[in-house]
Amino acid sequence: MKHLVEEVKLRNGARGLFVDIPGASVMSTRVQFRAGMMYAKGKRVYEIPHVVEHLAFGANAKFKDEQAFEAEFTKNGAYHNAWTSDISVCYETECADFEWERIMDLQKVSICEPRFNEEELKSEKANVRSELTGYMNDYYRLLWPRVQQAVGEDILDLPERIKTIPNIELKDIREHYRRTHTARNMRFIIAGKIKGRRRQLIRMLEEWDLKEGREFEIPTADLHSSEAVAIRRKDASNITFGFSLVTPRHLEPSEVFAMNCLNHILNGTTNSKIFGAARKRGLVYGMGSSVAANAASSYWDFDGEVNVENAEELFELIQTELMKTLNGEIMDMDFLAAKSYALGRFQMGAQTPSQIADYYAEGYFTNGTIMRYDATPNLIKSIDKFKMIELAREFADSGIRGFAAVSSVEKAFINELENRLNF
Repeated sequence: MKHLVEEVKLRNGARGLFVDIPGASVMSTRVQFRAGMMYAKGKRVYEIPHVVEHLAFGANAKFKDEQAFEAEFTKNGAYHNAWTSDISVCYETECADFEWERIMDLQKVSICEPRFNEEELKSEKANVRSELTGYMNDYYRLLWPRVQQAVGEDILDLPERIKTIPNIELKDIREHYRRTHTARNMRFIIAGKIKGRRRQLIRMLEEWDLKEGREFEIPTADLHSSEAVAIRRKDASNITFGFSLVTPRHLEPSEVFAMNCLNHILNGTTNSKIFGAARKRGLVYGMGSSVAANAASSYWDFDGEVNVENAEELFELIQTELMKTLNGEIMDMDFLAAKSYALGRFQMGAQTPSQIADYYAEGYFTNGTIMRYDATPNLIKSIDKFKMIELAREFADSGIRGFAAVSSVEKAFINELENRLNF
């Protein structure tokens, strides 16, 4: 969908993007605060941001409880959600264009005028506990925090997070909200029909009753390598693994696209060098790789599930193909095919206002980057194979890596698998 992007800085210190999509029948919004786990006032109440997020659509200045708010918000089919990460608490809405003003007003009252109370706190603490307990059965969610810890990130894993929930009191919720939900700490993206509404949107946003506050810096960690982490589960019938190679800097958008091309070559389809070859040999049903560019570091991640009897052969394959990559052994036809795939996927990725908002959200919320959508095709076409190989070498040579696995096998076997990744 064709669109125009404008960065807007409000008088109250908030800033964000207006994404004008002519003819859009939907309005999609993202409102983000740097208010995630990293900004909890201490590890003892680490899960506060998550509970604040859960309480966001509860009692407020106009509605007595979550049920009353929900009934009003969704009566014409509108949608809302919120999520929490190490860095962010983000509130999302999507609605039909004809009711965008009503939904903006409801979003305002939910974010600016919550009425935290003991009854809803008790309920949402139980809901958060139930959510996290459920994640304990998702082995990927179980292992990735351990990988983050292994490379030096100052976070808690799932069992540790669950233990902090009983410590959270209403005064903690109110303190965290007051400290983090401020105008200067707020960024937003509004995607839909903006033309003719720009001044009204600015006026509405500047009426949000938030303290000025300050924009929080994103914390940095002292990254390093450590030994493999083995998470023992007696009922685990196979090995679920994940490992990260880390470079201590933020990748530029062009570099992210280059690494995405490499991930496609290695793990993108059943014709890929690692995943495709492993499927052909019957070694693994699914595995993949991805890249993430954070504010001060970037991660090249691999994960998958493998039966114990196939694990050594799979890791030999991973080692072999990664060494070929680092040695520059990538065929031109594979590289060109990956670029063609990237271009096609890009063009399929902007069919709704929500997809377009998501495209801008990661870079803008992380470090204010605005990667123009119409510039991306030329960026993909300009990806250089040798630059892609150099990036892979940068990750491999950084000396920062973490490895974790969930299984019923002895730790010595997990160590052996990690040691096979010798590059």
